[in-house]
Amino acid sequence: MLIAPSILTADMLELKDAVDNLKAAGADMLHLDVMDGNFVPNISFGFPVIESLRKHTDMVLDTHLMIDKPHRYIEKFAKISDYVGFHYEAGSPVKETLLKIKECGAKSCLTIKPATAPQEIFEFLPLCDMVLVMSVEPGFGGQSFMENSLDKLKVLKSEIKRRDLSVLLEIDGGINDKTAPLAAKAGADILVVGSYLFNAKDLKATLLDLKKL
Repeated sequence: MLIAPSILTADMLELKDAVDNLKAAGADMLHLDVMDGNFVPNISFGFPVIESLRKHTDMVLDTHLMIDKPHRYIEKFAKISDYVGFHYEAGSPVKETLLKIKECGAKSCLTIKPATAPQEIFEFLPLCDMVLVMSVEPGFGGQSFMENSLDKLKVLKSEIKRRDLSVLLEIDGGINDKTAPLAAKAGADILVVGSYLFNAKDLKATLLDLKKL
């Protein structure tokens, strides 16, 4: 199991140390939630923070765009990220945006909100390197896990296998010691973990336990 800590719940004043600690603990990538206060009712960070992270670390940067019409900013985010993900529901032309991400040298990720059926994105799977299933409503950390996301993982995993595609499945929201095993069993390849990891007494031990799933 791959673990992608979400820095949304990290102390931004201590971000450098947090990233170094996560790398030392064995984190596989950093999950970066970019919010615009429009597509989601919250504002987080943007280019300057990710550019600084790119200069500081060689960790995989998994940028999750929770912004309206993300196709307008793909080129700039792709230059400083390894994965660029955007929401199916965000008002961008899906096929063209996925192709743009790849053309700019990053790996593509398509994200679906809790109300979106997985079948709606089947046609785009061949253009995806990763699909992110939201198990909470996007915008804020610390929310409770939505169990219907497990069925979405199963449906997507089945379709990916049926088509013999190389698409990773990522899940984000409410991941902890109880929900992580359920997500792993349902087909998740990557767990985005925020509050549970950053609030842990022993970050390294907690992260390693999750990786063993």
